[in-house]
Formats: sequence, structure tokens, C-alpha cells
Amino acid sequence: MAITEPTLSRRGLARAGAAVATIAAIGAVEAVNNSAAAQAKATIKVGILHSLSGTMAISETTLKDVMLMLIEKQNAKGGLLGRKLEAVVVDPASNWPLFAEKARQLISVDKCAATFGCWTSVSRKSVLPVFEELNSILFYPVQYEGQECSRNVFYTGAAPNQQAIPAVDYLWNESKVKRWVLAGTDYVYPRTTNQILEAYLISKGVAKEDIMINYTPFGHSDWQNIVAEIKKFGSAGKKTAVVSTINGDANVPFYKELGNQGIKATQIPVVAFSVGEEELAGIDTKPLLGHLAAWNYFQSVDNPANKAFIDSWKKYTKNPKRTTNDPMEAHLIGFNMWVKAVEAAGSIDPDKVIDALIGVAVPNLSGGYSAMMPNHHITKPVLIGEIQADGQFNTVSQTPGLVVAQEWSPYVADTKDLIGDWRAPLKCGAFNVKTGACSTGKKA
Repeated sequence: MAITEPTLSRRGLARAGAAVATIAAIGAVEAVNNSAAAQAKATIKVGILHSLSGTMAISETTLKDVMLMLIEKQNAKGGLLGRKLEAVVVDPASNWPLFAEKARQLISVDKCAATFGCWTSVSRKSVLPVFEELNSILFYPVQYEGQECSRNVFYTGAAPNQQAIPAVDYLWNESKVKRWVLAGTDYVYPRTTNQILEAYLISKGVAKEDIMINYTPFGHSDWQNIVAEIKKFGSAGKKTAVVSTINGDANVPFYKELGNQGIKATQIPVVAFSVGEEELAGIDTKPLLGHLAAWNYFQSVDNPANKAFIDSWKKYTKNPKRTTNDPMEAHLIGFNMWVKAVEAAGSIDPDKVIDALIGVAVPNLSGGYSAMMPNHHITKPVLIGEIQADGQFNTVSQTPGLVVAQEWSPYVADTKDLIGDWRAPLKCGAFNVKTGACSTGKKA
């Protein structure tokens, strides 16, 4: 008899097929469960893009520290979407092209869901094309010159009408200033801000010869001649003030030279836009009593929310002398807004989070709530403070409510008809209200 291979009945084949299908289904379920478990274990990465060395380290290192504190506190609450947050810290070292390189690393290599960073506008301009190209999110926490409205940037610092314009108005109304020195570091923010301020002052009837504009490089240290020129400019018989957009560690020798030449606030007051508690910590403030700064927050604000924030900061840093400042509050606001938007979207997908951020409101530390507007800027109070001997500010003026940011200046001819609105149907960063077109910038 010939030996033949065993054969299976149709029923046997069906049973075998069912068994294979069952095994495959079980494998698929296990794969899904393993993937879900892996995703739950995976962290959500948050980029921190601040200079920890170079001329801007005096200002930016603190912003890195406050972000680490906020991330730690959020993880203590259970993280976000059931996952822990992981800080990815890089040092662009006050090197503007390096900011772009580090931003690309945070987005493409480290896969950060959002980045909190930059101080100077030149650093922000450097990274802007990277965030737009790779469709990621940047929270920018420092006062700036406006004239920008990107879909991928959320501006939690002040626009000019939330700092510079109110500061000039204060000096105009309270000190009757008629001559103006616009002194700044030589880069985008001071030059554009001073362009806006010059146009604003001229619109108020100030003559061009009563406006002196001066720029110095980053890290400038020899202020003797410039301060002497300011002193001379202020001796013409008209009340004179300095509006300072000097950034970084150049502020230390600038203020020292003011003291050396005996320039007091009663003679030529200085109002600064980039000098806060952190910068004053390295200066003998006694000769500077009465000089001013314009911000949206001071450490000296007296309310329970601010006291709790200061206590948390000193406990986290284990240093009772560490100060808080305005850009730190901006990071606090921006971070809390991002958390709420991610929770509302149920996702870290940038497109979903960008849409969810508009309309989010969170408490600020000066009193009340700040809201994210359709132009990706937040509402803020404006405070003018006098420098005190202890390096703090005494608030001498505060807006009665929150100010909505003007992303495009109404005092500059090329931008006076532009608005930014990232909601449907416009979805445009520079919509011309006269022509009805998205005239410049990028459409979503």
C-alpha cells in the first residue's frame, strides 16, 4: 500500500484557521496594550531655550530655573494627559544663529511638544522660521517691539502699547517731560521700539530736535561719554528723560555711570524696559533711587497669589535672596495656558493646541486673569515702578484694568491698518482692514 500524506477535513481546516485568527487577534490586542503602556510611560518633552552663558545670561538663567520649577510642580500634580513632563534644557549662549540651531534640535531631535524661550528679539527672529517650518510652538516671555504675529508663537511679554507707550505717557503727564533720549542696544527690539516711540512723540507735537537717539552694542561697558552727552542734552532748559531699551549686562555699567556723573531721577529720570529685579541685584541702587521701570509685574506686588509664588520660588531655589521678575511671571502665565490648552485638546498635537490656546485665561500675579487673544498676545496690566534702595520697585502707576496688546503699531504708516487674528475665517497674522486681504505675514 502506498503511503499518503495525512489530509484535513473541511471542518478541521476551519478550526485551524479560527485558531490562527484568534492567536493573531490576541497578538494585536497585546501590541495595542503594549503601545498604550509605552505611550503612558513616555514623557512629554518641554524645550527650554534660554542663554545660560554670554551677555544675556544675567537675565535668562532665571527663566530656565523658573521653567524647571513649573515643570516639577506640574509633575507633582500628576503630569499632563497621564504622562510626566520632561524638561530639555539647551544653552544657545547669547549666540543668535545658535538659537536657531538649538531650536531645530529641540523640535526635530528631542521631539519637544512646546518650547519656552528667547529673550532678545534677534534671538526670536532667528528661531521664528524654524518654528514655522517645523510647525511647533514657542512661548516668548519678554517685552518686545511688536510688528509681528506668527501662528507658531505665543507672545506672553508686553507689546509696545503694554509697556513703552504707557511709560512715555506717564513721563509726559506726571513729570512734564519735553525732551527725550531714546537709548538702546543695537538690535531689532530697541530700533523698532524707538521707531514707534519717535512716531508717537512726534504725533504728540514733540520736535525732532528734542529727540536724541543712541545705540550701543551688546555688552557695552564704557558709558562715560554717552552719559555726558545725555547730561548735556538735558541742560537745554526743558525737562528731559531717558527711555532705555538697553539689554543685558550693559545695564550694570550704564547705571553706575549715571551715579558717577550725579544724574538723579529728579533731574533726568530714566525709565527702563529691560531692567527688573534680577538686573538690579548686581547694582548699587542707592544713586538710582527714583529712576523708573515699566513692566507688567513687580515682585513687590502685594497680594496672596504673588506671595505664594515668591515663597515657592525661594523654597525651590533654596535661596531666600533670589528675586522674581516680570518675564518669570510671563513664563508662569504661558506655561499654565499651555497646560490648559493641552488638557482641552486632549493632545499635544501642535495644530490642536494652537487652536485651543485662543481664549484660555489664567490668573496673573498682579491681580485678575490674563487671557490669550486671537492675535496670540495676552492681556496685561501696566505698572510703572520706582527703584528702591533694596533693589525692589515701588509701584507709582498702574492701569485700572488689563490692556489688550496691539501687535501692529498704529503709529507706523506701513502697519497702522493691520491686525492679527488666528481664528477662522481670517487665520491671518497681518490682515489689512482697509483692503480686506492678508497683506503680509503668513496665513494658516
